[in-house]
Amino acid sequence: MGKSLARKIIEQHIVEGKWEPGEEIAIRIDQTLTQDATGTMAYLQFEAMGIKRVKNELAVSYVDHNTIQIGYENADDQKYLQGAASKYGIYLSRSGNGICHQVHLERFGKPGKTLLGSDSHTPTGGGIGMIAMGSGGLDVAVAMGGGAFYLTCPDVVKINLTGQLQPWVAAKDVILKVLEMFTTKGNVGVVLEYGGPGVATLSVPERATITNMGAECGVTTSVFPSDQETRKFLKGQNRENDWAEFKADDDAEYSKVVELNLSEVVPMAAAPHSPGNIKTVKELAGLSVDQVCVGSCTNSSYVDLTTTARIVKEGAAPPDLSFVIAPGSRQVVQMLTKEGSLFDLLSAGGRLAENACGFCIGNSQSPKSDAVSLRTSNRNFLNRSGTKSADAYLVSCETAAAAVLTGKITDPRDLDMEYPKVEMPEQFLVDDTMIVPPAEDPSKVEIVRGPNIGDPPKNDPLPEAINAEVTIKVGDEITTDHIIPAGAKMKYRSNVPKYSEFLFEVLDPEFFNRAKKIQKNGEFNIIVGGLSYGQGSSREHAALCPMYMGVKAVITKSYERIHIANLINFGIIPFNFENPDDLDAIDQGDKLEIEKVRDVIAGDGVAVVKNVTKGTTFKVSAKLSERQKKIILAGGMLNFL
Repeated sequence: MGKSLARKIIEQHIVEGKWEPGEEIAIRIDQTLTQDATGTMAYLQFEAMGIKRVKNELAVSYVDHNTIQIGYENADDQKYLQGAASKYGIYLSRSGNGICHQVHLERFGKPGKTLLGSDSHTPTGGGIGMIAMGSGGLDVAVAMGGGAFYLTCPDVVKINLTGQLQPWVAAKDVILKVLEMFTTKGNVGVVLEYGGPGVATLSVPERATITNMGAECGVTTSVFPSDQETRKFLKGQNRENDWAEFKADDDAEYSKVVELNLSEVVPMAAAPHSPGNIKTVKELAGLSVDQVCVGSCTNSSYVDLTTTARIVKEGAAPPDLSFVIAPGSRQVVQMLTKEGSLFDLLSAGGRLAENACGFCIGNSQSPKSDAVSLRTSNRNFLNRSGTKSADAYLVSCETAAAAVLTGKITDPRDLDMEYPKVEMPEQFLVDDTMIVPPAEDPSKVEIVRGPNIGDPPKNDPLPEAINAEVTIKVGDEITTDHIIPAGAKMKYRSNVPKYSEFLFEVLDPEFFNRAKKIQKNGEFNIIVGGLSYGQGSSREHAALCPMYMGVKAVITKSYERIHIANLINFGIIPFNFENPDDLDAIDQGDKLEIEKVRDVIAGDGVAVVKNVTKGTTFKVSAKLSERQKKIILAGGMLNFL
């Protein structure tokens, strides 16, 4: 049997292990990216390793998340990022240049390369044939230092595309259909590889939309072949020399093949409060809309926003509807401005936001109480918009534009107009003046650290025994947004003691005070939960802040890939219940004991937990590689290194 595209690229980069799905392998990372919400800590960790210059082929630091300057914290972090990039050999994409995934696709991504980013939507790069993966910032710091990235050798699932999209149906509808098929859980250790005759009908921006939001399935990454469409896109970016053909063998072997006929896809939506809560737009039609937000790294390309402009051109948003536009990059804004599409968007009542993550992370444009917000972004978790009582629906640009015209959720196929098909331009407007190369002489660079920037917190080696209290008990599908908030409070990302005060605030505002009291009593904290713990963002603060607050273990039914790696990186044991029903017998406040825990981790990972409060016992297990065992025993990756 032949090889899949994912296997070909990964095998070319393996430095430890071999292709054997389910087993740990280590791969060489060609390119890295960070964004400002995770980058500051990543570069502080890089500095802590004592490495003077990045060693991978390309490293880029993007400023795109916390660009709102309320208080000094974000501006101070950006000044630090500027100095660190210049000194350590990293390109800097300045605030205002755009969202990391959109800009990286336009200006840096290369087919056949590996890309590791401290953002969970890094798989966007799979749209041009990269193996692009999200991870915690510490893993990115290691990769920048020339270290390998460890992952589970994946099962590769082929999604065989046939047919072609019908008018008013978009790539966003395709990935929403995929989410309906695969759901948001149970896909750890899987790569989705797109193939079949339908691939040739999709442009690179459309492919990037699909690979971007594939992250919500919980897969390792998603990838499209690099073909003539890829070449066309790179040529339009003046980067045709970066193109190379990459495709699967005709007789490639897959763990599973799933058929998807593009001609049968209809307008879809993800209803509150999960990207996996999929409905057809027809099912939701008629619901009044208070806000429409177009943009984010999922749907903010030139084609996306030009399509939106042409739909709303002859209309205007109703007085009680807020219409927000957040382009993905400066390139997109410049092109929209030059050809007049921006005029059409503004004439329809559009409010032009920064080329940044803004509304997607709840850092701006939070809707009113109890609002219905239609968004072209990728996540609609509870409180993600910044308004806990609001309902966010994830839709295509076509469906969003239809709501601007009608004031309600409307199947765009029901609009009384001809579909304005927009083709990808042959030539993009290329202007890299806001991408700053690193200094040629690092010795002349001074790195400025503001008062909000502290050293990465240190952890102690794993103790001989864990005497702890269950500080919080949570349910299924707990996201990193539930654990630590996005939005405006991310300005404390470099100040872990302060940021930790907001742990679990969306679920239990008293968590921090309770955890602090337990620490003062000389005990540790333990978190227990259900299925698919740690969905969503790669934000390592969802592990770093609990570590700072004395969390030594998390016990759940299952984890998502990036979060379990982050827990291990910060010395927190990711235990699983041997009997999932044991969760029901545990309550918040229960005292738990795990004896000889160092021996447990060094051995088979199976432990007997004594519930002192209830007078019962139950079994847990931590399935760790020998490398991961050493990291846990040392108290985390930095101690281990």
